[in-house]
Amino acid sequence: MEYEIIPVPTRILTSRDDIVEAVKEYGKGKYGPDDVICAAESVVAITQGMAMRCEEFKPGFLAKTLCHFFPSYGSISGWYCMQALIDTESNAKVLWAFIVGAVTKLLGKKGVFYQMAGYQARLIDDVTGTMPPYDKHIVYGPKEPFKVVKEMKEACGVYGAVIADVNDLKRAAIIGWTDGVDPDKVSKILIDNPFGNASQKTPICIIKNYRKA
Repeated sequence: MEYEIIPVPTRILTSRDDIVEAVKEYGKGKYGPDDVICAAESVVAITQGMAMRCEEFKPGFLAKTLCHFFPSYGSISGWYCMQALIDTESNAKVLWAFIVGAVTKLLGKKGVFYQMAGYQARLIDDVTGTMPPYDKHIVYGPKEPFKVVKEMKEACGVYGAVIADVNDLKRAAIIGWTDGVDPDKVSKILIDNPFGNASQKTPICIIKNYRKA
């Protein structure tokens, strides 16, 4: 079944904004009690002050070495993103995750590094991944995503809310969702990336009539 998805235009949201208030302001009149509100994870993080300029990081030997072992389309293939992860988790944790991940990958099991290296390993966005002026920033994953979506749902009176990490490579992950929302189902609904985090400025979208469907 196809769902109607309504993108919600906003101005550029910054660390001076509150994502819940932004959803209420710009989504007013567009959502109802059967709908699910979706917010792009990078924009939620930006409103939480989780964006840092590259100059604030000092990539060390470990970051410069490990980043070469990751595919170029991934954020941590860059010096600064890898250092951002190391700063968050520690040299020892990231190195151990890399070693175990490399061994298990040789044995046919993928994704172990991201499981072991911590929450931010899957969510850090490199400088090319977010909207201007934050296209020159490293953006961490958002804090307390389940708390944020609960507040969003209650403030707007909708059926549910999610924070989604979606890109144009047909990859979609739901990192925070409210009760009654199936994250696997929503990730499939959002797979074509209805968000516009660049000049479109539509970091919020609404899945209409999710509960009825």
